[in-house]
Amino acid sequence: MTMLPVSRLLPAALLAVVSTACTSATGSARSAAGVASAVPTPPGIPSLAHTPADVHFMSGMIHHHAQAVLMAGWAPTHGASAELQRLAERIAVAQRDEIALMQTWLRDKGEPVPEAKPGPMKMTMNGMAHEMLMPGMLSDLQLQLLDRARGAEFDRLFLTFMIQHHQGAITMVETLFGSQGAAQDEVVFRFASDVVADQTTEIDRMEKMLAARSDPASSK
Repeated sequence: MTMLPVSRLLPAALLAVVSTACTSATGSARSAAGVASAVPTPPGIPSLAHTPADVHFMSGMIHHHAQAVLMAGWAPTHGASAELQRLAERIAVAQRDEIALMQTWLRDKGEPVPEAKPGPMKMTMNGMAHEMLMPGMLSDLQLQLLDRARGAEFDRLFLTFMIQHHQGAITMVETLFGSQGAAQDEVVFRFASDVVADQTTEIDRMEKMLAARSDPASSK
């Protein structure tokens, strides 16, 4: 028996489906309203409740972004190259806008709104308050090293530390997405997704800028 190729069978199958649909169109039209009313409309993403993981992410990212803004603000005063100053300005502008977005989201949800300070985040665990740096954030020593650097050395340290900083932000998003029930709020989901997309692109660019400086110490 000769088998027809799939490419010849498919149009016939589609024709049969269309024919069946046409013959039952009248009945379907009569029942459409009933079916539509019987199937509940799923809640939209904005209506879903936010979680403690969402609040922790947005609050922690405010501190995280604030440190990036601080670092970027040193570029003009520390002898950074024109190329790096342009990058730093873009980072500062973008992350200031995102800080405002996160603060507004927390306020709208009735949650505490932290100030945009570049230091550690204050947390309470088991009834005890403590402070914690978000992933990728620079230590006090690293900040001091960057602040003391000038010119080409500032460029090298800025790129090295900002790559570390961006990688930490991506880790924060991964933790958020791995938390039960988190990132169902539309604002949180879209913002977190944008963080990964934007900062992955910037990491790639900064790695190329760092390599172009041909400093053996850049691999450290």
